[in-house]
Amino acid sequence: MKTIIHKADARGQADYGWLKTKYSFSFANYYNPDKINFGALRVLNDDWVEGGQGFGRHPHDNMEIVTIVLDGDLEHKDSMGNTFLIRKNEVQVMSAGTGIFHSEYNKDPKNPLKLFQIWVFPNKKNVTPRYDQKLFLPKNRLNKWQRLVSPNEANTMWLHQDTYFSIASLDKNQELGYKLHTNGNGVYIFLIEGLINVGDVQLEKRDAIGIYETDNIAIKSSENSEVLLIEVPMSF
Repeated sequence: MKTIIHKADARGQADYGWLKTKYSFSFANYYNPDKINFGALRVLNDDWVEGGQGFGRHPHDNMEIVTIVLDGDLEHKDSMGNTFLIRKNEVQVMSAGTGIFHSEYNKDPKNPLKLFQIWVFPNKKNVTPRYDQKLFLPKNRLNKWQRLVSPNEANTMWLHQDTYFSIASLDKNQELGYKLHTNGNGVYIFLIEGLINVGDVQLEKRDAIGIYETDNIAIKSSENSEVLLIEVPMSF
């Protein structure tokens, strides 16, 4: 088993006034040659967006994009003609494929929006762009994994990649295991809130650990915690 530890305070960061963000991997003006990607996982941005502000119309292509809203209301508009509102506990997926333009704004003029935007390299290029979003009820992740994204499981969303996104809300002193689905995959564990141990490594809020060349991992919570786990191919 091999591991890579990313501490919260070692992330890249930027403050644009209306946007405060932390970068787990190299992005925009932040570049760290040791933090380009973890396998097919390319971006994990931890964003805070001021009320009424947002990202104007901009392009993407050949990237699988997942947005997880933590708090607030995100208004999405794109060149496919979609206009949607994504709220807390909803997840958005978008395959940029041959090319797409979209904008993302905090619909609430008074309160901040908090979200994770995550990019995954696709296993197919130049696909037809697509969009989906889904509500995932918090009660279904209590002390167990709630699957958000998978290649083919029911009641999940999918990407053009052999990837699995899961989230769990753990009570104090809970243990939870995870078995990887595919030989050659790794897992990137990002602690949203709380305090956990992954094996003998302790993670605090917003810390992360990448693990590969293993079949199973085990997590134990030291306090109430929320954990995001992303399983991706290490070679693609």
